[in-house]
Amino acid sequence: MNVNAPRGTNDILPPLSLQWQYVEKVARDLMTVYNYQEIRTPIFEYTELFQRGIGDTTDVVEKEMYTFTDKGGRSVTLRPEGTASIVRSFLENKLYGQALPAKFCYMGPMFRYERPQAGRFRQFHQLGVEVFGSNDPALDTEVIVLGINYLNKLGLKNLKLYINSIGCPHCRKEYFAVLRNYLETYHDVLCKDCQGRIDRNPMRILDCKQESCSRAAEEAPRVLDYLCDDCKVHFEEVKTYLNSVGLDYNIDPNIVRGLDYYTNTVFEVKYAGLGAQDTVFAGGRYNGLAEEIGGKSVPGVGFAMGMERLMLILEKESAKLPKEAELDLYITTIGAKAKEVAFKYIYQLRNKGYKTEIDYMERSMKSQMKAADRMNAVYTIIIGDDELSKGKAQLKNMQTGEQQEIVLDKMVDTLEDYYK
Repeated sequence: MNVNAPRGTNDILPPLSLQWQYVEKVARDLMTVYNYQEIRTPIFEYTELFQRGIGDTTDVVEKEMYTFTDKGGRSVTLRPEGTASIVRSFLENKLYGQALPAKFCYMGPMFRYERPQAGRFRQFHQLGVEVFGSNDPALDTEVIVLGINYLNKLGLKNLKLYINSIGCPHCRKEYFAVLRNYLETYHDVLCKDCQGRIDRNPMRILDCKQESCSRAAEEAPRVLDYLCDDCKVHFEEVKTYLNSVGLDYNIDPNIVRGLDYYTNTVFEVKYAGLGAQDTVFAGGRYNGLAEEIGGKSVPGVGFAMGMERLMLILEKESAKLPKEAELDLYITTIGAKAKEVAFKYIYQLRNKGYKTEIDYMERSMKSQMKAADRMNAVYTIIIGDDELSKGKAQLKNMQTGEQQEIVLDKMVDTLEDYYK
């Protein structure tokens, strides 16, 4: 019997889980400042949502989804990304009836069957934002600024922003025709998947990581040269807003993103020194996605960030993260009566918000003190028969070794004085 975790999954153990909680808290606090509200969607959805939303020519749909048939004979899929589910929820729950634009954020596990590597797993976690209801280029810039601001707050500075515009369905029609003609001359050197994409969605080939396809795409026509007037204006305004906040950027015509729902602005933020998988977060505008999955026309823009990759970067940067949990007080007890009294104090202290612990393993006093040290306790108190008879005990600072005699009945008040 195999009792190990499945390949491509990980247990997030203490103290690493403490660091995850920290980066999640920083994100939630910042989302509140930007007026984004959390939304939580199901782990699995009907498969059709992702086929229609992400696009059946993408690697995600063609190769990577965890899809199965449930007991009712319906095809369901573990969510491979967050946007399609949130658009579905937005439409199904008629959230377009509230004040617009509607701003949402999310965190949670996603699933893709791909080769596990550093920062990329089969079960992974994403943090993302989505904004619905407005085509304002300022919102394109806002989500970029929000993501970079978040990374800056975590201590990451060595970041580079790359932007592009892939236009709208109107101007892409002409571009696709030109691109198909170009790619046909490279048909025989393209990978099998991309050979089939020439007719269905030639822009997907520009995103292919196969070396032969990447070489073929080097001299491909640039989508920026085929933008309609509206798309040109939109992209120029995005750049204007980026300039207004002093955010440096690079225009990269090869950014097309790996999902079919994108329109207009697309972007990637990369961290230098991470290797091939150097994108920290990415996203863009997706004005046609709501219609693609059967809803009304609603413009949208957002980004997604892989948390595992983020944690890898933070470790590489030696970012200031919580190293281990800290215990406010460990009460060392000698005898059953002392433990009973200590349990009363622990109840009072915990109700006041202090992290407090006692021994549940029938350890000796020496072993209890070692346990307190391993738990990184700030203070310890020893309670035995002598202490109970005197109504006093020694409060010890575990960092400095200093001791102070306290009255047991005033333990809670005394500890509060120390933590003022």
